[in-house]
Amino acid sequence: MGLKIDSTLLDSLTSQAQASPRKRMNHDLRNSSEDTSQRMLNAIEPDSVIPIHRHKRTSETVVVLRGRVIEDFYDDAGICYESVEVSPCGPVYAINIPAGAWHSIRALESGTVIIEMKDGAYEPIGEEDILNIQ
Repeated sequence: MGLKIDSTLLDSLTSQAQASPRKRMNHDLRNSSEDTSQRMLNAIEPDSVIPIHRHKRTSETVVVLRGRVIEDFYDDAGICYESVEVSPCGPVYAINIPAGAWHSIRALESGTVIIEMKDGAYEPIGEEDILNIQ
């Protein structure tokens, strides 16, 4: 039987996120370390700080399972030009972030859990992929 993504799993992930100094916790959904996809659950609490970043070679799809998030999009100068609320209640349920787009995500509710999916094998984000605003 496959993994059930149910309230027990989401509750456990949320508890781990709440106990984490980063206020977020992920759960790998790949089938093995040889699986070249990027799929994970990510529990994010409202006080988690996620830097403005980009993925140069891959788009990213975010689906909100519970809670609400704001996905913010930025230009190269660090100016936010669009903010999109995403929630399982809609009207936006998921969002696809184009490769190379500067973005960040903010949880609006405790207990928020998303699914993140990216193309290809995992590539760590380098310093050039973090947008530092003074």
